[in-house]
Amino acid sequence: MSMVLQMMAFGIALLSTLFLVIATCTDCWMVNADDSLEVSHKCRGLWRECVTNMQDGVKTCDQYDSILADHPVKIVVTRTLLIAADLLAGLALAVLLLGLDCIKFLKEEPHIKLKMCFVAGIILSIGSVLGLIGSVWYAVDVYMERATLVAHNIFLGVHYDFGWSCWLGMASSTGCLVSSLVLTCCLH
Repeated sequence: MSMVLQMMAFGIALLSTLFLVIATCTDCWMVNADDSLEVSHKCRGLWRECVTNMQDGVKTCDQYDSILADHPVKIVVTRTLLIAADLLAGLALAVLLLGLDCIKFLKEEPHIKLKMCFVAGIILSIGSVLGLIGSVWYAVDVYMERATLVAHNIFLGVHYDFGWSCWLGMASSTGCLVSSLVLTCCLH
């Protein structure tokens, strides 16, 4: 039973970490959500802003000036938290891989391998919480920005909504959290 739980936790952690890295790197954290007849689709990400022409499918992207330039707080905080979550999830995967029963590393020390799985679960839980905070922070800030504009009757011509990258960040962080719960609670 322990080996099945370990493999399940490893599979969930691997997929969730992969999707967390994809969410960090992709461009659609905010998308235009106008119901009007738009000829372009706009996406804003953590690293650049892209516009896709709906007629011919041509996509053009503008990189943000610099990583060190003055950016909105939501971008800086989300970048920081998601990069930290990516690094922690990667570290947790490495520790978990060495702690799996099916790996011959420290085969004669089952208690150490069990502790490695537990430590991987703790690291993964910290990374998942950071990823969730970053993704939810960004989503709440997008909502608050839109609510402020509506409250002041300001119409900018483009209405932004949460993009698939934001949802992927939340879902993959939740997957890392589930995997960490299996590793810390169910194996002991």
